[in-house]
Amino acid sequence: MVKKREIRAEETKKSILLAAGKLFSEQGYDIVSMREIAKEAKCSHTTIYIYFTNKEALLHQLSMPPLLELKEEMENTIHEKSLSPEKKLKSVSHEFIRFCLLNRTMYKVFFNAKASRVDETNPELDLNKLRIELFNLLSRVLQECLPIQSSDDRLLGYSRIYFFTIHGIVGTYHNSEESVQTIMKRLGSTFDDAIEVLLFGFKEKIQIGSEGK
Repeated sequence: MVKKREIRAEETKKSILLAAGKLFSEQGYDIVSMREIAKEAKCSHTTIYIYFTNKEALLHQLSMPPLLELKEEMENTIHEKSLSPEKKLKSVSHEFIRFCLLNRTMYKVFFNAKASRVDETNPELDLNKLRIELFNLLSRVLQECLPIQSSDDRLLGYSRIYFFTIHGIVGTYHNSEESVQTIMKRLGSTFDDAIEVLLFGFKEKIQIGSEGK
């Protein structure tokens, strides 16, 4: 009897998470209410609070596990000693783009819902701490490709431009009917070219800045 209750509880929790993900992706995190999520999950608005204290708890549960997997994948690439810095940058860029396209319906929820600034030092939400860690990983591998110190204030600006570029690529193909595999195979080399052009521009800008001192 106890086991049946546990199974039923897990099924209810899963239904709530699926309902929240569906509504967040369709309507946006800010608009959806806990009552609407409960209705979509076919449970009472009081039952939902047994499993999740608020919308932030749902956002956390939906977003943290996949983003942690992405972080681990990126860290493994960054620690790969056989790769040059530019190869690492291209590889983690592909990993980031692929992740976002594999999670097209939840992409904006994962990265935008309740988001803080990437340079915030002490964000309140654990989810924002993880988002900033992901940004910092990208910034770190970018810095390794440039003649610039990690303490240089310009690095944050360059990292943001790089981040904008990656998100721009994802946004371009967010609604594409092509599979992720097809997109990456067809355009992977173009994505690499975009990274190379960015690096060339950053290096030129750094060089010009050095000559002007």
